[in-house]
Amino acid sequence: MAAMLASSPSWQPQEEGLQEICGLLERQISPSFTSDKSQIWQQLQHYSQFPDFNNYLAFILSRADGKPTEIRQAAGLLLKNNLRSSFKTMVAANQQYIKAELLHCLGSPDRHIRTTAGTIISVIVQLVGVAGWLELLHALLTCLDSNELNHMEGAMDALSKICEDIPQVLDSDIPGMTERPINVFLPRFFKFFQSPHVLLRKLALGSVNQYLMLMPSFLYMSMDQYLQGLFILANDPAPEVRKLVCESFVQLIEVNPSFLEPHLRNVIEFMLQVNKDSDDEVALEACEFWSAYCDAQLPPENLREFLPHLIPILLSNMAYAADDESLAEAEEDESVPDREQDLKPRFHSSRFHGSENVEDDDDVVNVWNLRKCSAAALDILSNVFGDDILPTLMPLIQTKLSNNDDQSWKGREAAVLAIGAVAEGCINGLYPLLSEIVAFLIPSLDDKFPLIRSISCWTLSRFSKFIVQDIGHQKGNEQFEKVLMGLLRRILDTNKRVQEAACSAFATLEEEAAEELAPRLEIILQHLMCAFGKYQRRNLRIVYDAIGTLADAVGAELNQPAYLEILMPPLIAKWQQLSNSDKDIFPLLGCLTSIAQALGPGFSQFAEPVFQRCINIIQAQQLAKVNPASAGVEYDKEFIVCSVDLLSGLAEGLGSGIESLVSQSSLRDLVLQCCIDDAPDVRQSAFALLGDLARVCPIHLHPRLSEFLEVAAKQLDGPRLKDSISVANNACWAIGELAIKVRQDISPIVMTVVSCLVPILQHAEGLNKSLIENSAITLGRLAWVCPEIVSVHMEHFMQSWCNALAMLRDDIEKEEAFRGLCALVRTNPTGALSSLSFMCKATASWHEIRSQDVHNEVSQVLQGYKQMLGNGAWEQCMSILEPQVREKLSKYQI
Repeated sequence: MAAMLASSPSWQPQEEGLQEICGLLERQISPSFTSDKSQIWQQLQHYSQFPDFNNYLAFILSRADGKPTEIRQAAGLLLKNNLRSSFKTMVAANQQYIKAELLHCLGSPDRHIRTTAGTIISVIVQLVGVAGWLELLHALLTCLDSNELNHMEGAMDALSKICEDIPQVLDSDIPGMTERPINVFLPRFFKFFQSPHVLLRKLALGSVNQYLMLMPSFLYMSMDQYLQGLFILANDPAPEVRKLVCESFVQLIEVNPSFLEPHLRNVIEFMLQVNKDSDDEVALEACEFWSAYCDAQLPPENLREFLPHLIPILLSNMAYAADDESLAEAEEDESVPDREQDLKPRFHSSRFHGSENVEDDDDVVNVWNLRKCSAAALDILSNVFGDDILPTLMPLIQTKLSNNDDQSWKGREAAVLAIGAVAEGCINGLYPLLSEIVAFLIPSLDDKFPLIRSISCWTLSRFSKFIVQDIGHQKGNEQFEKVLMGLLRRILDTNKRVQEAACSAFATLEEEAAEELAPRLEIILQHLMCAFGKYQRRNLRIVYDAIGTLADAVGAELNQPAYLEILMPPLIAKWQQLSNSDKDIFPLLGCLTSIAQALGPGFSQFAEPVFQRCINIIQAQQLAKVNPASAGVEYDKEFIVCSVDLLSGLAEGLGSGIESLVSQSSLRDLVLQCCIDDAPDVRQSAFALLGDLARVCPIHLHPRLSEFLEVAAKQLDGPRLKDSISVANNACWAIGELAIKVRQDISPIVMTVVSCLVPILQHAEGLNKSLIENSAITLGRLAWVCPEIVSVHMEHFMQSWCNALAMLRDDIEKEEAFRGLCALVRTNPTGALSSLSFMCKATASWHEIRSQDVHNEVSQVLQGYKQMLGNGAWEQCMSILEPQVREKLSKYQI
């Protein structure tokens, strides 16, 4: 192999080296050589150290015609991976050799070689751009214009990959070129729309579609030509081309619907036609159009006349396809253990203080298919057109539901799905029929087909809000009982799929019913704990959710010995059974968090072992982060987040009762450690716990108070803020909670925090609502405890602060913020003079100030300004306020 070191402009491989590498590649891809794969890999890595090793790979891909295609492809794949890391540092002669061989591959008679070369070409363009390989553009154009099929396909394949991976490189100015490359290629792509070869039509259209978002000026100017091409391809015999046409129309309507407006009628008629395409992928892509149309805010009227044609198509496509994986899954009995791949990862949502969490906690990843897309489209149409779709939809649903034979079960199931899909958008029209719908769905919960039982659970849950609303009268109460018992019955179904649907539906009902569940707690707990005893691992997670949601819904009502006797022993048994490194403990920790908050002091009998175990888990994970071997567990931040959140639940539930546990533990240092963790969700939960501990046992935070405040303030700083709004939100809230407990001790950091809060309030547009609210409250709390420090700068922030205060809901936090406002004005009355009208609007935002003290303070401040300004100026200030604001202020005797 020493000969490989030689490199010259007319590089040639040594036969011995060539055979050796081919032999290694052959063994690497052969299924019979399983034992020494790592040894082969090491040898290939060893050869990688030779400067011309990649030349050998390029030669094998390009010129080893006698070798099997698989070996040549393997050489190409290895070459691609090597070039990612080493191309830029390679000697120029080797770079040139590899580039030349790749261009030679463009016209290869073997399509596999052409596509492999196209992938590598795209990687090099990612590394050096088009300007770093001008010969490529010339070669691609020559191939496209050659009229020779292999060359045209090879060039189009490479271009399609460049357009997909790095479209912007072709839409930029290149030194030495009079036009941008895309301007030269687009006319050729359009020409290929009419090629007799499917692959060229497909690659050309796919390549143009990559530019619909970027919209180069040449494409913008050629839009008519592009659209004409699309209409020609609309009836293409190849499904992959028809799919791309649908994709084009969907993208256009999302990016710039005005292009389609003159042709909208034709496009809608085409989409209706292909929504029934025999190829499911084409039909799925067409189905995306209806949601995109509604989201594009185009006039609904243009679509209205087509609804009688569209709705039957959607309903037909909502039936399960023969190859839907759910059909096989639905046969699984509860006794069949879950496979590892069934246990989809569940992501715990970190604790969040405020009205609007920015994290999306939709953590179950599902396969998107025509059935789901059709149901989503029907849902969106129902929200746009409301009850107007019911005259078309309901007769179709009734027809499907009336077919009771076993062969028609998929149609019946689709009809039940459709009722659920339109439940929100068409509620005005469906509400008078609610008792009939429920009366039909209750027996469907007992249908012989498990997928009808499961969809009936979901559809009932979509009406939860309205079922609960009617509890007040006897019929409504009876209806609620039937739904409740029906879902509880299905929670104990023997079919896993039905168990899952019933538990999820029941959790939705729990959220709506809240305290209405209290009289029924015993029977609910009996069913849930029975499920807890028999479910397999995956569905067990959903039972934890349902128990946690129940605890959130009924709160302290749960704190009765009879209920705890049913609820706690199975949970404690599971708690003892799971190890500190078992991921199945995550949902249990989340469930216990809700229970601890609901039981309040009633949880104290279980608190000590739970508290201690959370501390142990956090300690073990922090050790595992730096030294997994000595910790004996692999690091996973989720263990820390769930444990910290459970400690927050304990602090909230036990109140000052947690103090004895905190005082004997290392919790303070652990929390500080978590507050500086590099993972945002760990910091988010840590600052939530910091705020909860500040509320109930601030004395134990005191020894490291300045460090806590410093690290919390850092989260509010500009660059950090943008990275993680939720962390900033919780840190801001925690600072406010600390301020009202430690009072003057917070003074060293007050101005640092204020200087971070003011820009948040001044640039509130586009920021998370909760962060604005917490910033306004924390600024008020700091002003309350340190008015002398804050009042010096008040004219800089009064207006934006008052705007934010006016948005707060009435509660104790708003009262504390107004105590701060009054303290500032007393300290520096002139500082608020120019913002007086803003202050009046903020004051008028109260429905009622519950605290007489705060009410009196606000009255005194307003009366003070009235005296200070004198009648004329005060009246002038009042005259610019809206009448309803003046009316609200009258209760303060001014």
